[in-house]
Amino acid sequence: MQMEFMDAQRKISNFSQREVEDAGEICYNPNWRIFGRRSAINSMTGYGRAARELDGRQLTVELKSVNHRFLDLNLRLPRSFLFLEEEARKRIGKRLSRGHVEGFFTYRNLRRDAKAVTVDEGLLEAYMRSMDGISGLPDDRTLLNVLRLPEVLQISEAEEDREALSTLFADALESALDELVRMRGREGEALRLDMDARASALEMIAAGIRARYPGTVREYMERLRAGVQELIGQQADEARLLQEVAVMADRAAIDEELVRLSSHIAQLREFLRQPEPAGRKLDFLVQEMNREANTISSKSQDLEITRLAMDAKAEIEKLREQLQNIE
Repeated sequence: MQMEFMDAQRKISNFSQREVEDAGEICYNPNWRIFGRRSAINSMTGYGRAARELDGRQLTVELKSVNHRFLDLNLRLPRSFLFLEEEARKRIGKRLSRGHVEGFFTYRNLRRDAKAVTVDEGLLEAYMRSMDGISGLPDDRTLLNVLRLPEVLQISEAEEDREALSTLFADALESALDELVRMRGREGEALRLDMDARASALEMIAAGIRARYPGTVREYMERLRAGVQELIGQQADEARLLQEVAVMADRAAIDEELVRLSSHIAQLREFLRQPEPAGRKLDFLVQEMNREANTISSKSQDLEITRLAMDAKAEIEKLREQLQNIE
């Protein structure tokens, strides 16, 4: 049993990149324009970038995501795209359920009509009147000199075509999301393989406890019987003696904890293969597994079972660490 457990631990650290990619083959649904993976487990860590151009307009979208309890978006849009912020949040919300996402949008309008130049005629007239009132100076008011006067020329952004911006925005954002989701999926598949191997290690630990437990119960009953008999006297009633021993043995029983722990491990495997994000479910389940391992450790009267329970807690703690990054 110990050798099998060690083999499972070695297997956890030996997954190749090829195994990760094969286990999480990319699937593409053209109708929904969503990249997915066979596994439902996605990491919350990822990066996606896309650059698109339409009729002289260029937009680059960069998305970075990290761990967060909920979906938290921080989007930095150019002024021309502020009217699309709500749409951006909806599009991201359809693809992601958890994580802190930073969105950076860089826009350049290279069209010849992108800038509008106007003359502030009121300011120019004021300049002219001031110059007329100054005597003794040569009149060198050429067009070039006039245009150099501060703030006479006003350069502004031409009004954008919102329909064109919307088309460009949707294409760039969805492409960046595709890349982000793919990366989160690859990371998630590696996490799934690791957690699946740890579930196997936990199953072997639970099997080891179950195999050893009946013998420890008999030994414990004999020790209790001898101790109780010594306390209440050699002439104690046999029925009363058995009753006292049974009560004390029941307090140390771990049958129910073993059943629940095995059930939780089976549920863990099931959640790892569900089609929807299961991060919160897994988090709750791992808490329950830790509770059962703690109870087994505290109730056990056998050093080997206590050691196995501590091994289980170590594996559960590693599961908990991995869960911090699961969507």
